[in-house]
Amino acid sequence: MSTVCSIFSQVLKLIPRAGFDAAVRKHQAERNAKGFTCWGQFVAMLFCRLGSVTSLRDIANGLAASEGRLRHLGLPAAPCRSTLAYANAHRPWQLFEDIFHQLLDVGRNLAQQTGVRHKFRFKNKLLSIDASTIELCASLFDWAQFRRTKGAVKLHLMLDHDGLLPCYAVITDGKQHEVAIARQWSFAPGAILVFDRGYTDYAWFEQLTPDGVFFVTRLKSNADYIVVEDRPLPQRQGLLRDQSSRPGEFHPQALIDPDLNVSAHPALIVQSSHDATGASGQRDGDRAMLLCESSPLLCADVASSVCI
Repeated sequence: MSTVCSIFSQVLKLIPRAGFDAAVRKHQAERNAKGFTCWGQFVAMLFCRLGSVTSLRDIANGLAASEGRLRHLGLPAAPCRSTLAYANAHRPWQLFEDIFHQLLDVGRNLAQQTGVRHKFRFKNKLLSIDASTIELCASLFDWAQFRRTKGAVKLHLMLDHDGLLPCYAVITDGKQHEVAIARQWSFAPGAILVFDRGYTDYAWFEQLTPDGVFFVTRLKSNADYIVVEDRPLPQRQGLLRDQSSRPGEFHPQALIDPDLNVSAHPALIVQSSHDATGASGQRDGDRAMLLCESSPLLCADVASSVCI
């Protein structure tokens, strides 16, 4: 006789139950509870997420439709809508914050055991940072200030390419700029950051350089810089220029060769240079690399050729 576990049951097995119960005791989350446990609340809300359910009533009805299978999930019976609403409103959110960090540790350990690594040729820690705007209803979420008739929150995320797991996330209102959050983060020396033009802040770049942090980004079209040195190109398709530059008067023709036949708009990639020193013993500046956007060359692969 073969035994088959549902996909939902297999997902729940990834959650360390002993750690979950310890977090419940730590926060006294089940104090004055009358039958509906925190584990049952967690199962119900996870069902909401995996089933793309949009209301408490749909959660209760969906679980009630599988009444005979709930005991295998650690849930004696399907909760009613009012019970689930009361639990969501009164139980401490810090419980689920602890569960998140426990699951993050589990995911990192699994990534190390399975050998999931980025496939580039350098050993530096590779991090990607970005922000996404999530629109909300302004009348329901009046705290999420964005525009006069629209509400929104902004998710600021840092992705660790060792295992492709997020290592930090911040949710702010939609008006918060990305750079303001990035300045609050600290990075280990030798780490490589990859981000877009929304994070352009020369004062922040100057702060990253003495900390030993590399960065790869794209310059804005109105960037003000002076080319200091032309460097020999590595043997890599799609790379047009490798130059050392510093802030200064803008020369729009400094990086574009009119004799080059480029089929797509060129993308200017800037990477911090820690070891480039001039005659005065100071850094010549940042390195600028001109790529063709149609090239499969990734920003991180650019970092592998110029950071190490």
